[in-house]
Amino acid sequence: MAGTTQPSAIDDILAEHAGLEQQLADPALHNDPAAARKAGKRFAELAPVMATYAKLTAAQEDLEAARELAADDSAFAAEVPVLEETVAELDKTLTDLLAPRDPHDADDVVLELKSGEGGEESALFASDLARMYVRYAERAGWRVEILDATVSDLGGYKDATISIKSKGDVRDGVWSRLKFEGGVHRVQRVPVTESQGRVHTSAAGVLIYPEPEEVEEVQIDETDLRIDVYRSSGKGGQGVNTTDSAVRITHLPTGIVVTCQNERSQLQNKARAMQVLAARLQAAAEEAADAEASAGRQSQIRTVDRSERIRTYNFPENRITDHRIGFKAHNLDAVLDGDMGALLDALGQADREARLAAE
Repeated sequence: MAGTTQPSAIDDILAEHAGLEQQLADPALHNDPAAARKAGKRFAELAPVMATYAKLTAAQEDLEAARELAADDSAFAAEVPVLEETVAELDKTLTDLLAPRDPHDADDVVLELKSGEGGEESALFASDLARMYVRYAERAGWRVEILDATVSDLGGYKDATISIKSKGDVRDGVWSRLKFEGGVHRVQRVPVTESQGRVHTSAAGVLIYPEPEEVEEVQIDETDLRIDVYRSSGKGGQGVNTTDSAVRITHLPTGIVVTCQNERSQLQNKARAMQVLAARLQAAAEEAADAEASAGRQSQIRTVDRSERIRTYNFPENRITDHRIGFKAHNLDAVLDGDMGALLDALGQADREARLAAE
């Protein structure tokens, strides 16, 4: 195949795609919903690669034909450079698609927010971040579920756990877009509690990890769990559950604590909390198995203070700055309303370039 794309890489993809197509056409596969879902997800992940490869192959054939015609008739010569450019662009796109990828890119995520230094102002900022992610998820057509939240006196989040899921089988899922959000986020603004109009700096932390499709993918020994039930909290009204339906699960060997009070019944809350625990344990297992991944994930939040920051939100200047890649923009209000596309694109591009450079 012409261009810079590695033939062996695309050959492997073509073989895998053909094998998946055969599997999905076999009725026996669908007797195992988990296996069928996994195969379907991978098949969808390969769709952009296959589509780009088909376009590239067609463009290469057109280019070869144009060159042959141009040799006999100069009227066809003008088509050659146009087709050469098309082939080069498609080849670059295919090369990017075949670049090493994060194996979790198609996964859904669990996102945790924790207030840090700054008291009520930090909790209010954590709720602003939560709203930003929810708005972005809504724009992307994802499903959002607030699993648990501890609300401050002024309505901010002392902590919150949010599940974000894409709809259907996708190549680039929630993790591929939001995986860079883990870390300490710093805010500079005049708090609502500030009477002198002075700008304060505070911080909130974000933890994010991929969520496994099935709890069974992660081995959890029931004897390692302490399960407590309590009454769901809320701001009052008919929506507050007055039974002991909220569930707190403590994984004794690791000390990981997960709570869920969003569902209507204790059984539903327990099942959802187990899913979150499985995600946390899977992330922890991967950290232990891969030192590089461990360094990356542990750096998400070391201490939720103002110095360990990945990003600064400056309200007086309406400016957002991502310190890892030097990204700056003066549309903070729009970003906080969910317009995160340019920021996440820049982070994704930096990640792709780093992966290609590491090959």
